[in-house]
Amino acid sequence: MANRVDKIDIKIIELLAKNARMTYKELAETLGTTRQRISRRMDKLERIGIIKKYTIVPDYDRLGYSHVVLGITLKAGVDVDEITKALAKMDDVKIVQKALGAHHIVAHIIAPKEMREIQRIINEISKSTPGIEHIDVTFITEDCKHEIF
Repeated sequence: MANRVDKIDIKIIELLAKNARMTYKELAETLGTTRQRISRRMDKLERIGIIKKYTIVPDYDRLGYSHVVLGITLKAGVDVDEITKALAKMDDVKIVQKALGAHHIVAHIIAPKEMREIQRIINEISKSTPGIEHIDVTFITEDCKHEIF
């Protein structure tokens, strides 16, 4: 099997995006193939970087946390890669994405619900990350739909 991705690989990804706990046996039964073939395909998808991580989607509100999205605009000439690396090292920052549009970077933070703590985290990001021109803050109040694929 080459590094090409085919319809079966895509179907595996779709199934796992809905339920990452599916076993190789369950995937094989659903797709009408063998567990060994699924195992080889999964190894390939991981090796070539198609599948980066297996994870969960927690309900932050029920856990007592706020999900805050920061739209970060950089000053002209600032190295986006340098800023994304710095943000990725911060414990409170859970997702860092390069973007095109109104912002250069989108960062997701998970913080306790106390506004002072959220303010402290945002101030820390702003102060310790030179080159930021502006940060737009959005509080996520509810995940209405969360599909990966």
